[in-house]
Amino acid sequence: MNEPAVTRWNDAGRAELLARAEQLLLRPGRAMLGITGAPGAGKSTLAQWLLRSIESTHPGEAALLPMDGFHLAQAVIDARGLAGRKGSPETFDGEGFLVALRRARDETAGSVFVPEFRREIEEPVAAAIEIPSSARLVIAEGNYLLLEAAPWREVAALLDESWFVRLDPAERVRRLTARHMEFGNDVATAKTRLQHNDEPNALLIADGCRRSSVVIEAD
Repeated sequence: MNEPAVTRWNDAGRAELLARAEQLLLRPGRAMLGITGAPGAGKSTLAQWLLRSIESTHPGEAALLPMDGFHLAQAVIDARGLAGRKGSPETFDGEGFLVALRRARDETAGSVFVPEFRREIEEPVAAAIEIPSSARLVIAEGNYLLLEAAPWREVAALLDESWFVRLDPAERVRRLTARHMEFGNDVATAKTRLQHNDEPNALLIADGCRRSSVVIEAD
């Protein structure tokens, strides 16, 4: 296995990442790029930046497929006794995510619709994101794209490239605490979620770094 390339999240690094994405656009057919990393590392920020950057020069040729849209509904999570583990692998429809990735890769004659997770209601909304037939690059983003456990281990084979976002742990914890409090949790609840959910999930994800194409050292 080749060692991943390493780049920093600065002007030079962003130029390098955009150049890599441009190379994916040049491939025949539709390319699939995965962006992954621990909770709070900055995956969504990177994915949105990349989508905007490509759209500015290649309108309609990139689309986003976020893994978060495949959260199980809160009622299902509650029924399974997993309310305290929301965001862990077992609270996602991993098989459904695989089906969506395969459809996004192979079904290019028409639009493919995928769900989106809405934080304001803490629920997924079906068919909220369109991957149009014009999209030549699909950016899949989520925590478990390089997880070795089933069914996630099948994701890597569907990706042309994978980028792993790595952030200083103290800063990542600070961001996650702020995010939990932004959505109505007090400090004690935020810390409990970090200790019993976010950090165990981060440990699960960490090994995926060595299987990625690029490691991005975020600031």
